[in-house]
Amino acid sequence: MTRGRSQTRVTVVTARLRTRQYLGSMSPVLGRVVRIAGIGTPVVVLLGLACSQDLQSPPLVATNGPSAAFGLWTPGSGDTCTKEIHDQYSVVGLDGKLYPTWHPPVDPATGCSFGHEHGRDPRGSNLYHDVGPIPFGYANEQLDTWDPANPRHEDHFGHKIEWANDVPLHFGSAAADQLFHVTCDVLVKLHQGTHSKDAFTNNLHELAYHIRCTDGTELHVTELIAIGTPGQFDRSCNGDSSVVVGAPTPANSPDGGGRRIIPDRTCADQLLVPAGQTSNWDLLHESWQTSNDVRSAGGHGVAFFNPYFQVFLPSRFYDPAAANITGRPIDVCYWVGPNGERARGGPCDQSTNNGADTAVAFNNPQSVFDGAHRVVDINSTIIHNANGPRVWYTDPFGRHGATTPFPGSIRQIIAQIDNSLGAINASGPGIGSSRPYDGQGVHSPN
Repeated sequence: MTRGRSQTRVTVVTARLRTRQYLGSMSPVLGRVVRIAGIGTPVVVLLGLACSQDLQSPPLVATNGPSAAFGLWTPGSGDTCTKEIHDQYSVVGLDGKLYPTWHPPVDPATGCSFGHEHGRDPRGSNLYHDVGPIPFGYANEQLDTWDPANPRHEDHFGHKIEWANDVPLHFGSAAADQLFHVTCDVLVKLHQGTHSKDAFTNNLHELAYHIRCTDGTELHVTELIAIGTPGQFDRSCNGDSSVVVGAPTPANSPDGGGRRIIPDRTCADQLLVPAGQTSNWDLLHESWQTSNDVRSAGGHGVAFFNPYFQVFLPSRFYDPAAANITGRPIDVCYWVGPNGERARGGPCDQSTNNGADTAVAFNNPQSVFDGAHRVVDINSTIIHNANGPRVWYTDPFGRHGATTPFPGSIRQIIAQIDNSLGAINASGPGIGSSRPYDGQGVHSPN
């Protein structure tokens, strides 16, 4: 089986969200006020009522303390929420640790702004009742146990959720679509930070991938996926050109399938055009093309999936001459070429009030270069598990699959089917294109 793309897991079903107002808007949950071990202040914990016995509920109380991902965020310039308000949006994982989870850009109880977003509210997904709130950083945390000498911790901003219900799959032609007529519910979360230098070198990113289809296809997988080659990326304005940057973190990051396509200074320079022309803003388009699988301890491919994650107008590009090797697209709006060339049209006009504002910073909400407009291409989900268990335990990379848990393992749910149709390759459409998540005080870093 070819190397797979993205995977998610059904790790968490208990969550604590900030207010009783928020609690009242949840799908069926049981709320109770508890004291989180090591945190001290009482909080509302929400227990998701999973209807499938496969989806194991974690403990109500974080008995093992906070995870490395918990408490990373602190308010930046212009953010009006406190760290304490932010940290109240958390869930307890199966490992008994406390994790951050999805929250709205604006806290509904106080009206304060966090200045960043995590994509679409997962509570509207048909899968939410089973999956529950998604813990951000769970696979990273398990890597600390699986390979403690080579940790990989990601920032808080990059966790992005997207979902869609009743998504029709495509089978290559209208006639085939009518013949098979398969629809799926999809809920995905990828750590896809597009504001920092992280992805220039680091190819390991946490993915949670949940899908359930009318043909019996079902995956609930969480893992650290290797997207492309560590230490380098592919240039967005010339996809065949690789840019080598430096050593990745961790140093033993595996080479993965797929590609991370990211803009660099070469692409930014091409935005400068003569008067009367409009810049090609697709030069800044990021495409994270994943290729993921789940494998048994013997190396047998159990599941394969390959969602692509697209980002429009990120707030960074690679520039080896810039501070922290990170250039800012908003700065390009003020560049002038040797013959008067400038970045013209669209995003620069919107960000600078048609040029009237001459010093808009990259972290100003006025800048539309914030990475908040994204699309997820579902692509293929292939399962070869007709004779295997429905519940697997893998290492954080989706390998060494076994039927019993082991230190650093993650619980994965895979349907007991073989959905391979030979020459007919089912794939899903893109989701999220009509839902930009900026506004409401959102700004880079995001």
